[in-house]
Amino acid sequence: MLMLIHQGGPFRHDKDGVVFGNRERLLPANVRAYYREYTVRTPGERSRGARRIVCGGLQTAAPDACFYTDDHYASFRKIVH
Repeated sequence: MLMLIHQGGPFRHDKDGVVFGNRERLLPANVRAYYREYTVRTPGERSRGARRIVCGGLQTAAPDACFYTDDHYASFRKIVH
């Protein structure tokens, strides 16, 4: 998924790449529309499931930082690459 994010897609789900509001305030504060979310496929799940990558940056294909959540935004881990 990170490779697709850096390539700018194509993404499997229509909601991939939409603005993530950071309403939970678990990610570092930043300007509106800084974060975007992407679906991480869950084997056996028919819907989008709970796993996401949320990336922040002013250029969507060159994010400053990305975070992973497997519990639908209840917690995040920074992706180090």
